[in-house]
Amino acid sequence: MNAASFPSVITLLTLDRIRVDAAVSSRDELFQMVAALFASEELSEKEIARALKAREALASTALGHGVAIPHGRIKGLLDARTAFFRTAQPIAFNAPDGKKVSLFFILLVPEHATEYHLKLLAELAQMTNDHQFREALRDAPNANVVCDLLKRQAVLDV
Repeated sequence: MNAASFPSVITLLTLDRIRVDAAVSSRDELFQMVAALFASEELSEKEIARALKAREALASTALGHGVAIPHGRIKGLLDARTAFFRTAQPIAFNAPDGKKVSLFFILLVPEHATEYHLKLLAELAQMTNDHQFREALRDAPNANVVCDLLKRQAVLDV
């Protein structure tokens, strides 16, 4: 399967995996909330949090402009999973521009999905490069509006 035939981030992101104004004050709290969300899909909370923390220990996944893409490889995971979290208050995330982060796109991918993993990261980086899009995500009143914004931005980036 080539990279063009993999599902896009938007295809993977469902309304039930979008959190608006999540009440977290640290990276660890965010990772625990993410782990709890995905654990309902038969993944271990501990394994998910450990994968996200391990990747973050290598280098920050913050892109700047208040956006980060925490991601991790999970042994035994069959399909990529994604979620979107907007925190109620920006949190420190070692961003290259020094700004705190409030927009998080989380990716979990199978352990050996290197090409697909990179495709998803590139897709998200391109989407979040747009200032107006980032501001619209920050201002969205609920998960339904976030979902619509993401779908529209994905179409623009094609």
